Amino acid sequence: GGVCVAQSVKIPREPKPGEFDKIIRRLLETSHARAVIIFANEDDIRRVLEAAKRANQTGHFIWMGSDSWGSKISPVLHLEEVAEGSVTILPKRVSVRGFDRYFSSRTLDNNRRNIWFAEFWEENFHCKLSRHALKKGSSIKKCTNRERIGQDSSYEQEGKVQFVIDAVYAMGHALHNMHKNLCPGKVGLCPRMDPVDGVELLKYIRNVNFSGIAGTPVTFNENGDAPGRYDIYQYQIRNSTPEYKVIGQWTDHLHLKVESMLWPGGGSQLPSSICSLPCKPGERKKLVKGIPCCWHCERCDGYQYQLDEFHCKRCHFNERPNENHTSCTPIPIIKLEWSSPWAVVPVFIAIVGIIATLFVVITFVRYNDTPIVKASGRELSYVLLTGIFLCYATTFLMIAEPDLSTCSLRRIFLGLGMSISYAALLTKTNRIYRIFEQGKKSVSAPRFISPASQLVITFSLISLQLVGVCIWFIVDPSHSVIDYEDQRTTNPHFARGILKCDISDLSLICLLGYSMLLMVTCTVYAIKTRGVPETFNEAKPIGFTMYTTCIVWLAFIPIFFGTSQSAEKV
Repeated sequence: GGVCVAQSVKIPREPKPGEFDKIIRRLLETSHARAVIIFANEDDIRRVLEAAKRANQTGHFIWMGSDSWGSKISPVLHLEEVAEGSVTILPKRVSVRGFDRYFSSRTLDNNRRNIWFAEFWEENFHCKLSRHALKKGSSIKKCTNRERIGQDSSYEQEGKVQFVIDAVYAMGHALHNMHKNLCPGKVGLCPRMDPVDGVELLKYIRNVNFSGIAGTPVTFNENGDAPGRYDIYQYQIRNSTPEYKVIGQWTDHLHLKVESMLWPGGGSQLPSSICSLPCKPGERKKLVKGIPCCWHCERCDGYQYQLDEFHCKRCHFNERPNENHTSCTPIPIIKLEWSSPWAVVPVFIAIVGIIATLFVVITFVRYNDTPIVKASGRELSYVLLTGIFLCYATTFLMIAEPDLSTCSLRRIFLGLGMSISYAALLTKTNRIYRIFEQGKKSVSAPRFISPASQLVITFSLISLQLVGVCIWFIVDPSHSVIDYEDQRTTNPHFARGILKCDISDLSLICLLGYSMLLMVTCTVYAIKTRGVPETFNEAKPIGFTMYTTCIVWLAFIPIFFGTSQSAEKV
């Protein structure tokens, strides 16, 4: 299907010396095809075969000749091995009965009307009619006019005799029909046929329909061509004897006896002749300009697959090509698995943190009424421990399979745990700051320093975080998505779709933004209270914690955004 099995040979009208050797070199260099279709006269056919023999290509080319080659001996004489396997054609013909008797009776005396007959006579009998044309020492004799065709020379009826006779009859039928239509009832030419209009006569020739001398119908199609009837020959060598053997015929369609064909070397195996090898699966054909049956094979690379013989097409965004790029398959979906090291380590740390937090909670509950617990502000301490617990527990939400409920809980608790922790710390540092600032002005206690007031302030700060999350739910409802771009590698084999919640990098920072604001404010108050007496040294550990946290966050934000668009992002 579409494989170029043959090349054509174009021979110049006046070939220069070495031209035929160039033709053979060009055939060898420009294509893998071995079959060569050749349209040339028998002399040029012979020169091409000789050039192939000089190039040591005997048996390489399979020649296909037109009727100018036919079954002639002269083109292949002494070149039998080079021409072995050649396929030629000849118009289907029969010997015209009576023509041999007529032609063999022709002599110089009874065929004077044919002006070329004398030349034929000299050529056929190897003699000269004129004594002056004889050269001294030449073996050519003078014609005696007693020579007879078929007796003093070999004779075989020319195969095109029937076509010449049919052509004459076609002209006669056309003139007869033309005369009958243009000159009805008149003898000889009438004014409408004097002179004869060639264009009009051509129409009558194309419309003739009669039985030819061989009994076959003579007709012409709209292009002026007669029906093709050909015998197909192959030049074979059997038992060291070369011969042309009929292997098929063409009459409206091809009849070919493949089992009767022999190829160079005497084999019956059909030789391969291709201009371009068939493309592999997943490769498209890129046609060579000017040679429609030759192409280069190009791989459908990247995320492309082979749409048809000549085109590649990119797979849908959620698909990748299969191994041989002949179709597309869904990209595998991945998520963070509980067995992954990226999950095992955080879960282990979270469990340790939860256990430590619960241990502190139990200790606080056990010593709930002791002076040291009361002095530390046990109400805010419980709130702070709750925030720490939520921070550790959020780890399990981050690893769980993303769905509507998981993604909604992530939005709520991811920032809530830190907001609770920083709100409690901010309230504590603010209370210490206001107490000592008020002590510088008067001995009266500042307002809103009771445990109940502290809880109200803390929960008010926490409620702002919840209000922000509620607004976010209204503006952009939570859902899970499959991200095909993050893991779209150059090699489609490693492409993966990531199942995750619809929280973008920017949304994540905005979600934690309020917690960062509380953290920064808390740090400011921690700096202001750094000079309090040792008795109230709780402010100093809080300050140290805030300094460390700020440094970590200041490093985290640029690193997070800097890697979010890079290939190294995990």
